[in-house]
Amino acid sequence: MKKIFFSLLSFLIFVQVTAQQWKAADVKIKTIWGEQLNPSNVLPEYPRPQLVRDEWKNLNGLWDYSIQPRFGGMPETFSNKILVPFGIESSLSGAGRIVGKENLLWYKTKFDLPEKWKGKRIILHFGASDWETDVYVNNIKVGSHRGGYDEFNFDITGQLVKTDVQEIQVSVWDPSDDGFQPRGKQVKKPGSIWYTSVTGIWQTVWLEPVNQSYIRGTKQTPDIDKNQLTIDTDVAGWMEGDKINVAAFDGSKVIVQREFNSSKNLFLKIDAQKLWTPDSPFLYDLKISLMRNGKVIDEVKSYFAMRKISLAKDENGIPRMMLNNKFLFQFGTLDQGWWPDGLYTAPSDEALAFDIVKLKELGFNLIRKHVKVEPARYYYHCDRLGILVWQDMPSGDMDLQYGDNGEQLRSAQSEYQYETELKEIIDEHYNYPSIIAWIPFNEGWGQSNTIKICNWITHYDSSRLVDGPSGWTDLPAAGNIQDRHDYPGPSMPNDKKDNRALVLGEFGGLGLPIEGHTWKEKDNWGYRSYKDLDELQKAFITLIEKIPALISKGLSAAVYTQTTDVEVEVNGVMTYDRKVIKMENENVKTAIRKLYDVKK
Repeated sequence: MKKIFFSLLSFLIFVQVTAQQWKAADVKIKTIWGEQLNPSNVLPEYPRPQLVRDEWKNLNGLWDYSIQPRFGGMPETFSNKILVPFGIESSLSGAGRIVGKENLLWYKTKFDLPEKWKGKRIILHFGASDWETDVYVNNIKVGSHRGGYDEFNFDITGQLVKTDVQEIQVSVWDPSDDGFQPRGKQVKKPGSIWYTSVTGIWQTVWLEPVNQSYIRGTKQTPDIDKNQLTIDTDVAGWMEGDKINVAAFDGSKVIVQREFNSSKNLFLKIDAQKLWTPDSPFLYDLKISLMRNGKVIDEVKSYFAMRKISLAKDENGIPRMMLNNKFLFQFGTLDQGWWPDGLYTAPSDEALAFDIVKLKELGFNLIRKHVKVEPARYYYHCDRLGILVWQDMPSGDMDLQYGDNGEQLRSAQSEYQYETELKEIIDEHYNYPSIIAWIPFNEGWGQSNTIKICNWITHYDSSRLVDGPSGWTDLPAAGNIQDRHDYPGPSMPNDKKDNRALVLGEFGGLGLPIEGHTWKEKDNWGYRSYKDLDELQKAFITLIEKIPALISKGLSAAVYTQTTDVEVEVNGVMTYDRKVIKMENENVKTAIRKLYDVKK
């Protein structure tokens, strides 16, 4: 009893001290989740829902930090506090500082390991860190990573010391828009459609114990035409005679269970399959076990959905985007994924799901995730709530010379980095059924080798469609989708003869600043401006009522700009702080619902 009492007392003291050490940096508007943030319990949810183990340790919280010259080496002292995993420029980091390309952002934290983890290999995970990250454990470098949007990890077992307390040091360099790297809409001088830079760790940092042999990952491919799921497992330390046992569940009921003598090409027959759709987002559960001599060596939990996205002609010979072999008109929003208090990082898991929930309530069935990649839990929410996702590749190297074909001339180094990060993003998000299309380029920003890139994605992930050049610089036969942008619109691509689906990848942009809910008091910006909610909603409905005629002519999808206001841009269906839903109107919802009933 005394031990429990003192453990509780220690925890309460820790919470109190943490709260005293952290205060959000000044910002004009906050979300309700940012206002309620507990710095002692930051994003506590399991960060990898597609590959779950019971044992893990969350390292989010207050870390020490220091800003030092880029080539000055590790600092001797770390005199400031930062709340991980919020970018240092954000309010919720507690810092609200700019680092600059001439400097490094250094972090330091300490941790201890549970007694029962002894003898295990310890993996240190970073959900994402922008952009070039070096990681040290107990002053020994364990590895480096380049990329602002993909997960990375290191086996730190060899760097651990025998004492109870271990130490992590991390350095991050981010040149923002002075670099060639994919960076999305981050710039040093934000304005209009360009936003504040995000430097450093911006997704959950965590530890995981594993055995010498363990399941590193899975690749799950559904085939609804064959009632079949194919699973490939990536196993570290596979030994001759090992087996993989896979069980699929419908709720608590096992619908199929098989044991395999290999780790690749594992086939499960899914009888009486329940298809995933936005109206019925059914998810099956999976349990995957690594077996050796009849014993479980490792076990992970996952999930999958039976769904198919394809390109096919309808009864009128028009190429359409098909879901489960049927045409479903896709109508959604351009989604930037920014937060006034957390910038790239949502203040909580509830906040992360909030936009999806609200868009579904308004009647949208699609999100175009625009030149940003979200944490894994975001796509899990899309999967379980039922919304389709077009995933953009973050843009980079945008201010380059153009060649004769309208593409930009990137350096070999720039091309390599873009292609490396693109592959990592596709690999990490392959299992999420909500993601149905990849968009490698937006409006010509850094667009190069378009046909090559589109063809590579098509062959690398044949389970999804490719919206190659979204807007502006189109090339014949680039990808599966011909995509037009039109503000305010709506309209559709003119060429109906190249066997690609026709979509309106961006339109609308109807702007309305709401007093008390804007990033700045004046000089806010929208593609079109309106004086009040009633006028805005009527203008929105007027646009929507023009879409049915386009659907009949061959339009497969339309994307309205945008989900929320972002900084000075006020085109959102919600304010930046998510406290006002501008389109919360039954007439708006009715107009959206009618789009799904249009006869072709």
